[in-house]
Amino acid sequence: MLYYLFTYLRDSIHLPGAGVFNYITFRVAMAIILSLVISMLMGKRLIDYLRRKQIGETVRDLGLAGEAQKKGTPTMGGLIIISAILIPTLLFARVLNVYIVLMLVSTIWLGIVGFLDDYIKVFRKNKEGLAGRFKVMGQVGLGIIIGVTMYYNNHVVISRQVTTGNSGIHSAAEKLESGQYIRKDENGKPQTYVNVRTATTTIPFIKSHEFRYEKIAKIFGEQNVAITTPIIYILFVIFIIVAVSNGANITDGIDGLATGVSAIIGICLGVFAYVSGNYLFAGYLNIMDIPNLGELSIFIGAFVGACVGFLWYNAYPAQVFMGDTGSLALGGIIASLAIIVRKEFLIPIICGIFLIENLSVIIQVWYFKFTKKKYGEGRRVFKMAPLHHHYQKLGYHESKIVARMWIIGMLLAIMSIVTLKLQ
Repeated sequence: MLYYLFTYLRDSIHLPGAGVFNYITFRVAMAIILSLVISMLMGKRLIDYLRRKQIGETVRDLGLAGEAQKKGTPTMGGLIIISAILIPTLLFARVLNVYIVLMLVSTIWLGIVGFLDDYIKVFRKNKEGLAGRFKVMGQVGLGIIIGVTMYYNNHVVISRQVTTGNSGIHSAAEKLESGQYIRKDENGKPQTYVNVRTATTTIPFIKSHEFRYEKIAKIFGEQNVAITTPIIYILFVIFIIVAVSNGANITDGIDGLATGVSAIIGICLGVFAYVSGNYLFAGYLNIMDIPNLGELSIFIGAFVGACVGFLWYNAYPAQVFMGDTGSLALGGIIASLAIIVRKEFLIPIICGIFLIENLSVIIQVWYFKFTKKKYGEGRRVFKMAPLHHHYQKLGYHESKIVARMWIIGMLLAIMSIVTLKLQ
């Protein structure tokens, strides 16, 4: 909102300094600062309120060290994160940008689903919370919104250079969304571009790094490509939303783990959004040029700032837990960002911590059922799943587990960023 106000003041009354809001870097910095301030100031007040209302976490007896001390710790702290994301984004971003709208919807949508789960646990005294099928329905609903918008919205395009014998259109499934326009490359030479609407993503470590979903659709017959491509794309988006949001939810099991890992992932995705949204960087790095994507950096700045600010209270020993209000929202935000910046094939690396936490639960459950059927007695691969509890059972202090997983998360983020040049 401030962007539009200061643009008006700059153009109408020529207010000195108002033009600074044109710079994405300035607005990103302001979003980070404000989100940090909001999360830290609001956090204290919300924690005191939750304690007065006795809105505390019910801790199951899992036989883990330090478990008893967590009982009664205020939960639903995800409200702090969500507020610290939404307020700076609404103030500093161009809120009519399609990518900003999608991220606001993602944050609120899964925030509501998580809030309902926490509300049932805390106020209805039902330890099971919201039924699993309703959580999945919420995740699927968001996946449909993101998938349909990314596939059909006329403002969701990539920019392609027009060269001799190449119109910028690579297949019949792609739609031209603009006439030709001129940009200067990094050497100052004018080049011709067009904007194309296409279901295309990035394949890491491959020289010809674009992948079009219609290639999968062709398996079902060339004549059905127009029908099957959007179905395949939307189903894939739904799978990503469900998998990553559940991964974040599972990871949120010890103090500061999910929050810190999410901040690291956010920084990584922020780099991708900034370079892909700047045609000069995109041209230099030979990566996908996505017009108007740079605006997403403001949202990501607020996201990272909110996570870091929340760590002030969520780091060991935690004064507040985010609950499903926060963990489902964080996972949905990360999944949506990866899809929007067209890096969904990098998710196994970027979200490697979420992946191994998810896999540890899947492996544990599968192996237990398999051995029970085969031997009449269920056996376990891990002492306890998810993986962070396995290490707690081995005697590691949770702060050490968190620190080491943060380090692994940083290494995975660096590996992901390195793929910008490994093609």
